[in-house]
Parts: sequence; structure tokens; C-alpha cells
Amino acid sequence: MNTFQDWLFLVFCVTTLIQLVYYWFVFGRFVFYKIPDRKLPDVPVSVVICAKNEYHHLKKNLPVILNQDYPNFEVVVVNDASDDETIFLLEDLDKEFEHLKVVTIEKDLNFFKGKKFPLALGIKSTKHEHLLLTDADCLPASDQWITEMAKGFSNEREVVLGYGPYWSSEGFLNKMIRYETAFTAIQYFALTLWGKPYMGVGRNLAYKKDLFMKEKGFISHYKVSSGDDDLFINKVAKKSNTSIVLSPQSFAFSAAKSRFKDWWRQKRRHLSTSKYYKAIHKIILGGYSMSYIILWITFILLLALQKFILVVAILFLIRLLSQIIVLKLAYTKLEEKKLLLISPLIELIITALYPVMVGFNLVSKESRWK
Repeated sequence: MNTFQDWLFLVFCVTTLIQLVYYWFVFGRFVFYKIPDRKLPDVPVSVVICAKNEYHHLKKNLPVILNQDYPNFEVVVVNDASDDETIFLLEDLDKEFEHLKVVTIEKDLNFFKGKKFPLALGIKSTKHEHLLLTDADCLPASDQWITEMAKGFSNEREVVLGYGPYWSSEGFLNKMIRYETAFTAIQYFALTLWGKPYMGVGRNLAYKKDLFMKEKGFISHYKVSSGDDDLFINKVAKKSNTSIVLSPQSFAFSAAKSRFKDWWRQKRRHLSTSKYYKAIHKIILGGYSMSYIILWITFILLLALQKFILVVAILFLIRLLSQIIVLKLAYTKLEEKKLLLISPLIELIITALYPVMVGFNLVSKESRWK
């Protein structure tokens, strides 16, 4: 192996092998996972929602949450200094539902410019040990949402990770957002099943209040505007205390961003937290991304040099076919439709965009959650 082309071909083969390992042995943990038949839960649950100028979302979604088919639960809504009609809606609902508790922040005292302060206040205001978190713009897939998510709890299981998909609509941006959301879920579900949980999404996440208090809440990363979900889970989740819930009745849906600049700002905010992940999670997640990028670079160079073209094409197609098969199985579990064939293209586009977002984050910060 004396030439540059030989070394290039070797790197291509190695990165292809790495990609296949990720798809079949890492992500495969999720796609071949058999959902267990868990018993009905018998624990009181506190649902916690933070709302800042969310009148329209609360009007649509909050009654569905308040009318969940679950014997013992409360809903705590933190009204974070809203200046729309949120307070009047909550006052009306408070008269109708005795299990609704409203916590109002009169003035914008949130010096950290994120969701953590109101969320921590809401958690401390709950009366039950088992917490279920979602956002004001999220709508449970069924009236069994609390029941299904609560099934993930046990004496040992203190953290329950759920899925928060986006509704399908027309347009490429919607498909791109839904792909990125589904692929992120595949990753955090797969790593949890591997015994290395690293994140959850605040749209559909549960954990025990005692765990939150014992770990002193968000204090270790309060100055990071995002991370009320992934950074907290990255800190407290372990193989022994974390479970996943995949029942379609447990999903919590929301609407994807309709404008590219809004999604761009949202993703920049999310990406700003990943640098605080544990080293092992950075290595695992970075290993997939780097091997994917290097695979493409070596693939293009080998085609341009017209070296080992037949073998390169076969290996590339094997990787592509593996991706499609694994994603097909994963999308079936997550009930994601009309994404499969366009997913390889979307992955390429998002991979190209992420370094640009990271560059923007180095020179400016996205600190707003509302």
C-alpha cells in the first residue's frame, strides 16, 4: 500500500465498516427492540408545563391533558410573565378543573433567559413524586398518554424517555425537521438500550422529583440557556435508572417550524448544549458524524480519481441499503411516514449545515426560549 489512492481506499473501507456497525449494532438495538408488556401504573403523576405567551396552544392542548384517562394526576402550569390572554384562560380552566394548579411569575425575573427557572419553579410546586414534562404547544396522541408514560416508572427506573414527533405537513422543511427529530430519537433510544442514555426531549419526558432535588435541579448548568432536558438527562440518567416508552399512545405531537430561520435558530440553541455532554457520548455521537463525513469525502475523491470504482460503488450501496432498511424499521416503530426515500438526501444536507451552525454559535449566542 504505497500510493495515496490505496490509503484513500483503505480509509473509505474503514469508514464504511464503521457506518455499518452503527446501523446494525447501535441503531439496531432500537429497531429490533421488542416493546415489553408493562403492567398498569399505580403512581400519582404531576404534569408540568411552562408557558410564555402560549394562549392559543394552551386553549387547544391543555383541555386534552386535563382530560387524560388517569386516576390520580395534577397539571401544573407555570405562566412565565405572559402578556397575552394566557392568565384569563388559566383562570377559567382553574375553576373547571380542580386538578389544575397555576403558578404565575408576575414579572420577568428570569435572569438566565431560558426555560430552566420557570420549569424548576413548577417542579418544586408539584405535590407528586412522579413528574411528566411537556410543552404548551404539545398535544398528547391519546387520553392514555399519562398512563403509557407512567408505565416506564418502577422502583429502579427514575427516568422515562418518550417520543415527541412533529406533525406531517407539506414542504421540504417539514420533512427535514421530522427526519432530524426521528433520527435524534433513534440515537437516544438506541444508546439508552445500550446502557448509555444521554438525552431526552422536554416535549415528552418523565423523571422522579426526588432525583431532581437530589441532583440540585439545573444548578450545574443554569447559565446555559438550553439543556433543561438533554443536559439534565445527560447528568442523571444511567443504565440502571432509565427506561424508554415507545407506545404510539404515549407520543406528544407538536407543529414543526414553518420558516427556515426559526428552525435555524432553534437548532443553533439545541446544538449549543452538546459540548457539555459527557465525553463518552461525544465520542459515540461524533464517531457516527465524522465517519459519515469522511466516507463521503473519500467516496467523491475515489470516483474523481477513477480508482477501485466497482468495489467503492458496491460498498457505498451496501451502506445505503443498510441505512434504508434500518430507517424503515425505525420509522415503523415511530410511525413516521413519507420520509424514507428522501432521508439520505436530508442527512447529507443537515450534515453540511451543522458545521455552519456551530460556527455561528462561536460568534453569537441564541439564548431565547420564547
